[in-house]
Amino acid sequence: MTTRTPAVAGQFYPASKAALEAEVKRFLSTGAVPQKVIGLVAPHAGYIYSGAVAGAVYSSAIIPEKCIVISPNHTGRGSHTAVMAEGTWALPTGEVKVDTVLAKKLMANCRELESDIAAHLGEHSLEVQLPFLMARQPGLSFVPITVSHLSYDICKKIGDSIAKTVKESGEDILIVASSDMNHYESQGATEKKDRMAIDRVLAMDPQGLLTTCGEMRISMCGVVPTAIMLSAAKALGATTAKLVQHATSGDVSGDYDAVVGYAGIIVY
Repeated sequence: MTTRTPAVAGQFYPASKAALEAEVKRFLSTGAVPQKVIGLVAPHAGYIYSGAVAGAVYSSAIIPEKCIVISPNHTGRGSHTAVMAEGTWALPTGEVKVDTVLAKKLMANCRELESDIAAHLGEHSLEVQLPFLMARQPGLSFVPITVSHLSYDICKKIGDSIAKTVKESGEDILIVASSDMNHYESQGATEKKDRMAIDRVLAMDPQGLLTTCGEMRISMCGVVPTAIMLSAAKALGATTAKLVQHATSGDVSGDYDAVVGYAGIIVY
């Protein structure tokens, strides 16, 4: 069985079990009332910057035992639509099993998805979601999917296939899209661009999201995972998206000249 070892422990989040558990607990809200959701968007920067937004969105959702987590491919390695179909992901807080049955059903329903581990080995954007998911659902198993730039038609095909697979399973399966928002512009420019992208998500408009980010040069790195998640959620009956929290790296660093935006959004 393949074990995917941590790529960014000690960089994006603490490397020790105790420190990581404490940090995740600090970011999770004890006052939130979690609700059943179909999908969500969560950020993937270093926890010092995006942990508060991640904690807020994960606190707002009931996390079932099975999840599909879709992340962007930052490394350029592997397939453009890579599913790690078996094995485990090791983290300081324990191991998470890949749901092989669900992964194989998903690939059987979607010829666009390929079994590929190379795209996952150095990718941080999926890895950083798992400590939050594990904290909220100790019985977690999941299907990891990492994607590169894709057309809307392909995003919709993958989203529809995810929805078909979820329906056929008869189980509660959460779809997580990993994404930061606009990158390395001023606070004002980032807030403006983030708002345009967030408005398309709140409108449940995956095609409009892809178009807006392209035309307005919004560097939302997880725009493709978000478009896939929205397509799947709509096919599963979702009608509403809600912004839980938005922030930028400048809110932590105090440097507002070149910030990264973060949004936590639930879809139900």
